[in-house]
Amino acid sequence: MKLLSILFTLNIMTMITDKTQDINTIYLGGGCFWCVEAVFEDVKGVIEVVNGYSGGEIKNPSYREVSSGKTKHAEVCKITYDSKKISLEQLLEIFFLTHDPTTLNRQGNDKGEHYRSIILFNNQLEADIIKKYITYLDNDIFENTIVTKTELFRDFYKAEDYHQGYYKLNKDQQYCKMIISPKISKARENLNQYYKK
Repeated sequence: MKLLSILFTLNIMTMITDKTQDINTIYLGGGCFWCVEAVFEDVKGVIEVVNGYSGGEIKNPSYREVSSGKTKHAEVCKITYDSKKISLEQLLEIFFLTHDPTTLNRQGNDKGEHYRSIILFNNQLEADIIKKYITYLDNDIFENTIVTKTELFRDFYKAEDYHQGYYKLNKDQQYCKMIISPKISKARENLNQYYKK
């Protein structure tokens, strides 16, 4: 009976470990984090999207500080996903389709270093996948050179509460109607297989 109990416990531990290994995070910045969040929050396999700041030099920055450009942080989204349901390559496909990775420190009318295109990776495997994908895009898809920064992830600071779930709470706001809604429509039209119905 004791042996069965030990085997059962080991089995449960293995299941928990395996499941945990399927849950990953990637940090993506492609202009305003409201846009990135809205594009990814309804993607199959994405568990959570959190808006925040990363890639800079000061701890716990405020939106005002980041917007000033003095912190070196970028607006990014922490995307937690189940790799059994969606791969890093598929997330990159969505990311690069829904912003312009060839404009330096700018997305449309949003200008400044905090709006830069950036991917923060966790390990060498992710770095290699990202590098390979960008090389493919540079060679075969984009006419202009991709300027997306790729850096090792260090810290993430969650943005203020009013930035979380922004699009879904403010769909009638002008910025959402003019900028975010078209991005989502484009993503759903071109990559519909990745989206929840």
